[in-house]
Amino acid sequence: MKNKSTGQISAKTSEIEALKKTSDSEVDFSDIPLQDPSDPKWKNAVVGKFYRPVKEPISLRLDADVIAWLKSQGTGYQSRINEILRREMNLRR
Repeated sequence: MKNKSTGQISAKTSEIEALKKTSDSEVDFSDIPLQDPSDPKWKNAVVGKFYRPVKEPISLRLDADVIAWLKSQGTGYQSRINEILRREMNLRR
């Protein structure tokens, strides 16, 4: 007996794989209305709100006092390290 949910997952996987192989020029955008960025409905829009860069695990040696300070700020010290490095990177671009 065929599992109905497995069939649905398999169909979705096949559809996703087919979409990955589709070039941008093959996509029909004609049914999507043009948007005016100055329209009030976009006033609270945030560019990149759901963007999440790929994280890469690394080994990094930092001074003990730097780690102690970061950890003293509460949980998420690795995220804070990333935020500090990203801010510095963006300033130097």
